[in-house]
Amino acid sequence: MSDVAEVVRPARKVTTLAQLTPSQIEAIRKIPAEKDAVVVPFGATRPNAIFTGQARFDLEQDRIFRRYPAPVTVSALLEPGSIMANESYGFPMLVSRTRDGTIKAFVNACQHKGSKLLEDCAVHKQGRVTCPYHAWTYGIDGKLIGVSRSEAFQDFDKSQRGLAELEAREWGGIVYVQLNRDVPADWSQLSQQVADDFDAIGISSAHVYGRKAFDLKANWKVVLEPFLEGYHVQRLHAASIGDKFQDAPNIVDMFGPNIRQVSGRIGYIPEMLDEDPAANVHKLVTHAYTAFPNCVVVTSQYYTSVMLLIPRGPGRTTVEYFMLTPEAASTPKAEEVFARSYELILGVFGGEDFRAAEISQQGLNAGVPEETVYCGLETNIVRYYEAIEALL
Repeated sequence: MSDVAEVVRPARKVTTLAQLTPSQIEAIRKIPAEKDAVVVPFGATRPNAIFTGQARFDLEQDRIFRRYPAPVTVSALLEPGSIMANESYGFPMLVSRTRDGTIKAFVNACQHKGSKLLEDCAVHKQGRVTCPYHAWTYGIDGKLIGVSRSEAFQDFDKSQRGLAELEAREWGGIVYVQLNRDVPADWSQLSQQVADDFDAIGISSAHVYGRKAFDLKANWKVVLEPFLEGYHVQRLHAASIGDKFQDAPNIVDMFGPNIRQVSGRIGYIPEMLDEDPAANVHKLVTHAYTAFPNCVVVTSQYYTSVMLLIPRGPGRTTVEYFMLTPEAASTPKAEEVFARSYELILGVFGGEDFRAAEISQQGLNAGVPEETVYCGLETNIVRYYEAIEALL
């Protein structure tokens, strides 16, 4: 549920139908014409406490975010020979890509007295980091390579003082890190099919046009819900993008606790798929993914949005937003379209979806409603909650 007005094709790279995975193509070919879409009545509820209760928040942290690897950034942000700090989850970490292309993650703490090595969230193109306290120096592979006045330490072995490493892996262009060093990483909830889908839509090879963090006064699931349903689109987004999307159910596939939704644009009919094999498939259909446990991916004609919805408290969420384009802008016109896209999507997500989450949280915090009820255009929310609840 994101796009900008048709202006010009700003980049040479486009994703055609044939470039998608067989599973994606199969799902797309199930999308009915807008006039043939049917909404099936549905009824389910969830109690207020899953959005407001400290006990539920603590359980999710223990059973999900500290048990399974969590997404921390997009692969495209890190070139070989670069490093960045990240503490979105309230945990100080470093994420690097060594010169041979390997992703690494470490606790952002010097092995001397625990000082942070990097204090900002910028990407640094450098092969080493130096502690600002006593100038111990580490390679971005985590090895301790320099100690100031090393002769003052008795029986000191640098090889035993490397950075504390965290298990990390790239999955479909998203970097996942195991935050809890006491629990071996369990990658079983991540779907290879979704990773293949992400590769097919170009996340792994994309250019990071823009990134922005939002600090929201809302539970992470309240922030997530709009990206799992189409009920709100023509209403909440009536003044922005609502007229571009069908008011109809999506075609949905679940891969464990990962959800893929595909939907046609306004006026879509299946015959459009075969009119031009070289056409950009994102002009006709939108993909929306919720990748376990808190990564949202939404495709648009010129760019892809990736959001990490990071729980910080029962009523607080940090959203890390990335706008990915197939390649960097190569012309002034392309830059203009990308810039307009970025401005619009930050307004749609920030000014509409995220605002809706915050004003909903205010009512939930007041105890109203006692339980939330879901309709036939919101069934994916309940599907996702059922998958999450099975792990709690």
